[in-house]
Amino acid sequence: MEDLYINNTLWDKGFNDNNISINIHQDSPDNFDCFEGSEGFIFYVFTWINICISLPLILLAIYSLSPMVRKDHGAPVCFINLLISDIIQLLCMIGLVTTNCNIIFFYLYHYGLLSSVGFMVCISLERYLVIVWPLWYRFRRTIKTSVVVCVLVWILPLVCVIPLYFWVDYNITQLIAAIYLLLPLPLFIFFLGGTLKALSGSISVSSDEKRRIVAVLVVVLLIYTLLFMPSIVWLLAGEDIMNSSFITVSEILLQMSPLADLILYIFMMKGTTDKILASLCCCRMQLQESSDEQHE
Repeated sequence: MEDLYINNTLWDKGFNDNNISINIHQDSPDNFDCFEGSEGFIFYVFTWINICISLPLILLAIYSLSPMVRKDHGAPVCFINLLISDIIQLLCMIGLVTTNCNIIFFYLYHYGLLSSVGFMVCISLERYLVIVWPLWYRFRRTIKTSVVVCVLVWILPLVCVIPLYFWVDYNITQLIAAIYLLLPLPLFIFFLGGTLKALSGSISVSSDEKRRIVAVLVVVLLIYTLLFMPSIVWLLAGEDIMNSSFITVSEILLQMSPLADLILYIFMMKGTTDKILASLCCCRMQLQESSDEQHE
């Protein structure tokens, strides 16, 4: 029987024998063979390192955020859901490497990945509203609203996962995934630009809060650009144009998204931004003093 290849990268049909692949035999649907070759070994090792570092830290972050979920705190709800989507990805990574790439974990991994993008948009939107529409946000922000938004975000990725499950035309599925991942880009840019424009006129938000909000928006945009854009590029261009090394690196970058979300968590904590800015200023002053001493 002819083999059908599905790569462990995002929505990919498959590679050569030297690449990371899942072989699904029509006469044995549960027979998978992945992490082959040198690239597969690197991918396998990196996956375990990522799991061991990210999983305990994310559980700790959820534990620390749980007490903050009160009636007047909508942001932690979205961020906790973001961390839950990261846990889904990490658990699916464990399933993929321990069950020889069971197809169920393949679907759930990408479901969690797409959900995390939606929650990143929610976090950016919430930060944008704090600055641009502070009164509206203060009176409209409730736990109920946050829960409804989170439910919608959990549902939306099914638009991509269901067509993949029913084996809709590969090119159509790839295009849907690319569009889904690309749509947040103009939103992230708009939220950051609108926030920066409205910062000077906002008097209801403290200076520390303003810096923290801008830092969060910048970090979200950087995470999205560095980790998700490479996969979007090859999804739009096709694996026939992109070489296997680029696609493998793109998948490794995607797997780093849970770890990157922990960086976002650090910037969302009060006082973190000021400490980082103070450290940078101290380093700059020390470098300037050293330079002056050398000139003398």
